[in-house]
Amino acid sequence: MQWDVVNLNNETVGTVELDEAIFAVDVRPDVMARTINWQLAKRRAGTHKTKLRGEVARTAKKPFRQKGTGHARQGSSKGPHMRGGAVVFGPLVRSHAIDLPKKVRRLALKSALSAKRADGLLVVLDKAELTEPKSKALAAHAVKLGWQRALVIDGEVVEVNFARAARNLIGVDVLPTQGANVYDILRHGTLVLTRAAVDKLKERLA
Repeated sequence: MQWDVVNLNNETVGTVELDEAIFAVDVRPDVMARTINWQLAKRRAGTHKTKLRGEVARTAKKPFRQKGTGHARQGSSKGPHMRGGAVVFGPLVRSHAIDLPKKVRRLALKSALSAKRADGLLVVLDKAELTEPKSKALAAHAVKLGWQRALVIDGEVVEVNFARAARNLIGVDVLPTQGANVYDILRHGTLVLTRAAVDKLKERLA
């Protein structure tokens, strides 16, 4: 399908061919949800930890004699029912990552791209380049283009001036094509792809 290409001044400068196998597939919310869960689980540190009985820094001495105190017998002060003792079934250091087939991840990315295209929230940009790294200049372009919360995906490498200018703009994020992911695409309002990004996504998802 043909899609208009604009520049940073919101002027139409041509058209680009969008592959229907990538930008016009049936949107699968279930697959996208699975992929987002996979992404968020994968980035969890998993460093939470509580101490077990063998790790608590307390004496192993019997706290008081067995009989005659009127209290329940105790063999150690490391027990979870004792003040300063261990924790029962507490969290341990582990990986939260789950498995998800590549085919499912690829389908989810296609669904996300197709959803943005179907909702009219897809913009194809000629080039994401600036002559100087000024956030004020990029903010002016964003107003012309109507961007509020936008994700800009460039080609293999993001142009340095554009990336630096976008750092100080709230709601505008920039990624190379390799970093394109379902979570970031869906949490931004507008998806902006450069010509180079369209070509690279076609290679990646073919």
